[in-house]
Amino acid sequence: MRQIVLDTETTGMDPQAGHRIIEIGCVEMVNRRLTGNDLHIYLHPDREIDQGAIDVHGITLEFLADKPRFAEIGERLATYLADAELIIHNAPFDLAFLNKEMSDFDPQHQKLEETGSIIDTLVEARQMFPGQRNSLDALCKRFEIDNSNRELHGALLDAQLLADVYLRMTGGQIDIALAADEDGEGQQLASAGLATYLDSGRRPRVQRASDDETAAHEQYLDMLAKASGDQCLWRTLDG
Repeated sequence: MRQIVLDTETTGMDPQAGHRIIEIGCVEMVNRRLTGNDLHIYLHPDREIDQGAIDVHGITLEFLADKPRFAEIGERLATYLADAELIIHNAPFDLAFLNKEMSDFDPQHQKLEETGSIIDTLVEARQMFPGQRNSLDALCKRFEIDNSNRELHGALLDAQLLADVYLRMTGGQIDIALAADEDGEGQQLASAGLATYLDSGRRPRVQRASDDETAAHEQYLDMLAKASGDQCLWRTLDG
């Protein structure tokens, strides 16, 4: 399954008032693994940027002086997003801008939410953590994700952080990290591939969870059970 974690920065808050996208950041995942096939574009908006927006993302019109217009990258972006599920934090904001830009570029454009699947992580977070702050910064703190480099908003950085948040929220990990032990067993697994390794007749060393890790796991399952109305599949299988 191909998913794109997406974020934008803009000249202001309302695309219907003429505000434009000035930065797009996309992070690709296939089967819940980061591929490195990311997309990062700065755009010249052909208009002034609100000072309030500059205070948030730090992007000035002077910086964008030599950057392309949306019409120059619209087809490339549409091709990149095609057939992917989009993961966006506060999706209506970004979708409103993207649909407006794409409609101006291509009058035949159909709204992204009508042609593909959209996951709004803000909606998901509010269901999982009702009554709590669910901004990207708050979620990074809750899931112990390092966002110390996020002094200002940036589309690519925010998309990278959101990818990590989404994987934590949905109970997965970016990859299986296998540390090399004394005979290089872990490194062999990482480089040769799990299937090849198992075909050799050897088996990886099993690392049992500690008491603290087991307790943390149970606490996480309690949270999932509460958020799902006692429909936690893991507990059902355990029973």
